[in-house]
Amino acid sequence: MSIQASAKPGLTAQTVVAFLGDIFERRGNEEYLGEPVTMAEHMLQGAHFAEKAGEREEVIVAALLHDIGHFTSEFGTFSMDDTEDRHHEDAGAEVLAPFFPSIVTDCVKHHVAAKRYLCATRPEYFRRLSEASIHSLKLQGGPMSGEEVAEFEANPNLADIVKVRHYDEAGKQAGLETKPFSHYAPMIQRVVDRHCGR
Repeated sequence: MSIQASAKPGLTAQTVVAFLGDIFERRGNEEYLGEPVTMAEHMLQGAHFAEKAGEREEVIVAALLHDIGHFTSEFGTFSMDDTEDRHHEDAGAEVLAPFFPSIVTDCVKHHVAAKRYLCATRPEYFRRLSEASIHSLKLQGGPMSGEEVAEFEANPNLADIVKVRHYDEAGKQAGLETKPFSHYAPMIQRVVDRHCGR
């Protein structure tokens, strides 16, 4: 069963950050898709690179939470033995949607599509993908068609979605020291509060 906001009594703008922090605490040490980092290390590295680049808070938070759907999808986490996509991007966006602005949920929902987009429009990007990322790309439909590229480019958050995709790819460095989830918790809360009008 998926962990959906609507099916999670008591999950509010005041409690969603603690809910996300608990996921990091309980599940963060799981292997990340055949990469040399854990799930938490991967997501924290994405936020680290976004923060280091001086991105605004919404983009940093999106980089941090882009893969949260691996923990909330009813289909479970990705494996190199998978023969079908698990749609973690949809599961993550669904959980975040009640509490976060569209820039965050779009970056989460479309970070997989952004890989397909970049592989179609920038051939050099494909050459930088890891073995695990190439495997998941095949399951996700491969590089976009020309029609899909045109449709994707119509998204008003395109530039930030692509940025988060690059931070996603960068966040696979073994041994890189980053700040913990607690460093980002106040930032996440500010993003939630701005969106929810608090």
